[in-house]
Amino acid sequence: MAEILVYVDHVDGAVRKPTLELLTLARRLGEPVAVALGNGAAGTAATLAEHGATRVLTAEAAEFADYLVVPKVDALQAAYEALSAAGSLAAVLVPSSAEGKEIAARLAVRIGSGIITDAVDLEAGAEGPVATQSAFAASYTTKSRVSKGTPVITVKPNSAPVEAAPAAGAVETLAVSFGALATGTKVTARTPRESTGRPELTEAAIVVSGGRGVNGAENFAIIEALADSLGAAVGASRAAVDAGWYPHSNQVGQTGKSVSPQLYIASGISGAIQHRAGMQTSKTIVAVNKDAEAPIFDLVDYGVVGDLFNVVPQLTQEIQARKG
Repeated sequence: MAEILVYVDHVDGAVRKPTLELLTLARRLGEPVAVALGNGAAGTAATLAEHGATRVLTAEAAEFADYLVVPKVDALQAAYEALSAAGSLAAVLVPSSAEGKEIAARLAVRIGSGIITDAVDLEAGAEGPVATQSAFAASYTTKSRVSKGTPVITVKPNSAPVEAAPAAGAVETLAVSFGALATGTKVTARTPRESTGRPELTEAAIVVSGGRGVNGAENFAIIEALADSLGAAVGASRAAVDAGWYPHSNQVGQTGKSVSPQLYIASGISGAIQHRAGMQTSKTIVAVNKDAEAPIFDLVDYGVVGDLFNVVPQLTQEIQARKG
């Protein structure tokens, strides 16, 4: 059976959810072979095996932490060449984060293959994997396949369920030779992000976002209260971020982060194309806006025409009452 190379996103051995989703998709195409790099890579094996990885290739060189991106590309290329030599490699899957897309693009250039980014679904095709993408603010859905080389595909978080499928997960050490460019950009310092206790925005199953209609930083407490009642992440539109009401790290949109949760609640957001580009693939979209003509209502599954300062607190109270 064909093998599918899966790049593992982890933190000191703790595998992040998008990687487990990739393993679900990889099993549709062949046998997943995971590549885990950096500190704690070997510690990922049990989790990866539990979710379908037949093999886990690991490398723990210091270069992965000390330098940006290129050492990881070198390692992924080494894994690609090892599997290609055996004639069994059918695709390379990478999480569709900012770093993931850079790694995927650099790898595709090196190996002379086509690349598909921000896929929201994958299926096996007669001539190779077929990727589904959403385009033009969800107005169109496209299906694409790579026609040259081994497909390199990045997949957006929340595109597939996390499913347990125990496999061997045999751990193998990956031999990596770093190129001259690997040490070109050194990491000089790191500052841990302050934890809010909420899910990571790009990985959350539910996202509650506020926009210009929130009308002030102090009013984002209303958005946060709803998010906390749902166990959700908090997002913000560009207008809210530019006004200084919420951190840029929480911006959803073309110049912010792309999200694809099961449920997206937009409060006081008009629905400009820039914002829609970052959340259009959400499975269910709910909007609260007092302007019945707001563009966001063209995109939603459910819309509430009303003042968010009345609607959102009532929704929060109702959720808390049902949970209680």
